[in-house]
Amino acid sequence: MATIKDVAERAGVAPSTVSYVLSGSRKISEETRRAVQAAIDELGYHPRASARTLRSARTRVLALAVPRVPGEYRAIDGRFAVDVTDAARGHDHDVLLITDEDGVGGLRRVARSGLADAAVLMAVEERDPRIEVLHQLGFPAALLGHDGHSGLPWTDLAWEAAVALALHECAAAGHRRTVFLSSAEHELAARRGYALQGLDGARRAARETGADVRVVTSHRDPDVLTRRLHEALTADPAPTALVVQHLILLPHLLDAVASMGLRIPEDLSVVLVGSLPDELGTRHLPRIDLPVAEMSAAVARLAIEAVETGCGTNDHPAAPRPGAPAPNASPTVPHHPIQPRMAGPAVAPPPGG
Repeated sequence: MATIKDVAERAGVAPSTVSYVLSGSRKISEETRRAVQAAIDELGYHPRASARTLRSARTRVLALAVPRVPGEYRAIDGRFAVDVTDAARGHDHDVLLITDEDGVGGLRRVARSGLADAAVLMAVEERDPRIEVLHQLGFPAALLGHDGHSGLPWTDLAWEAAVALALHECAAAGHRRTVFLSSAEHELAARRGYALQGLDGARRAARETGADVRVVTSHRDPDVLTRRLHEALTADPAPTALVVQHLILLPHLLDAVASMGLRIPEDLSVVLVGSLPDELGTRHLPRIDLPVAEMSAAVARLAIEAVETGCGTNDHPAAPRPGAPAPNASPTVPHHPIQPRMAGPAVAPPPGG
């Protein structure tokens, strides 16, 4: 990361001159000021960036990067924002939100300006471009989710195990034909970790149970989702269970099931994966809750520890040699994986079961 000395050398002036240009405390010629400014722009230097690692200069602020599509609402984003804020407050830290859709520009601004000490990333993608930026800038961070390649601290629900558990529970209740409604198309296209791991869990459970598991990709458009669901649930022979990972449109989904004349759980068992804890509308359904409070507490702690230790702030780790452990397997990078647990009523048997 560029320092004031680097700027001075590039501009051909003394470091004190750079300081004077930045502070405006002394009169500097226009030619010199322009040379210093050009060097600052070329090197991406910010006056506070080089001091960020000094304990006395810490902001005690965490930057929470939540990619948002304008106009779209996701309850899970708000829940995590609140719980991460509460967890950070327990460490005497505040939280700054970054809501760029790709997150890259916002992270660069925050890291270079020294507005925060570390970042917390949500909606982590495989080979996430934000992670590359963090490595380039040497900016501490922790992840809500993981991609298996980042070399950064992370916490997450074990999504593969969660989906597999839900499908195993259906099989144990006697269901031999189950539909798995996966994450939405745009989440799979973005190669978000939870979406890919959910698919892996469905494939694994199908192999292990011998049940017929039909994977249906969800969609952010309610009408498209309804058509896909109708096609899957009216197939012959009809499925008797539905496992749902994409829960954003859950009320619409339940309405669609009711409009087909299907009763839950008498005609169709519905099992949720990744539901929000304490949601009144899901208590009657068997489910695996997303441990938002535990994940939020863990990621705040991991991010603050990364500032203290410098963990994950080196350049992006090289690809491992054949047979060598992946970067996330390194004992120097802490993780907090969370195993799934069933909640709510047991999965009901199929009709006539």
